Amino acid sequence: MMYHRIAGRKLGRKADHKVALMKNLVTSLIVHERIETTVAKAKELKMLADRMITLGKKGDVAAARLAARNIQTKEAVGKLFKELAPRFTARSGGYTRVLKYRNRRGDGAPTAIIEWVDKAPVKEAAPEKKKTSRASAEKKAAPGKEKAAGKKAPAEKKPAAKKAAPRKKAAEGQAE
Repeated sequence: MMYHRIAGRKLGRKADHKVALMKNLVTSLIVHERIETTVAKAKELKMLADRMITLGKKGDVAAARLAARNIQTKEAVGKLFKELAPRFTARSGGYTRVLKYRNRRGDGAPTAIIEWVDKAPVKEAAPEKKKTSRASAEKKAAPGKEKAAGKKAPAEKKPAAKKAAPRKKAAEGQAE
């Protein structure tokens, strides 16, 4: 018996469970832009994620409806069409990368990180003002009170618990 036109991995699941798993993984990849999963799942997800970017690059209503079949939330579909797909306009394929990561602690399964090839452009943050410590602010306010400001008021002392007298061993008491 020859298995013609049978593609993809079974991933130890029934067909419906595998489809649901892939939908959840592609939605998570779109939302978080980087996820950790097993190597087999990542390789299977790579095909679906690349297909979603191709639909996002088309940008029409029909493509959005086709993408919504495999993506769980409307927010993720919007992010795919508005943020992710425009990043890959110059690229004609290979939108994801699979990096082998480590073996999972519980069962030793090999894991991988799957992420988009083109990272989101980092927005430059405005230079932050230097935060001054409380002590340096007090020094500037009152230079003569440096020593008094640096010391803390002594805390109230609580009465110490009584210690029990050390016990002698019975053998020592008889020996003396």
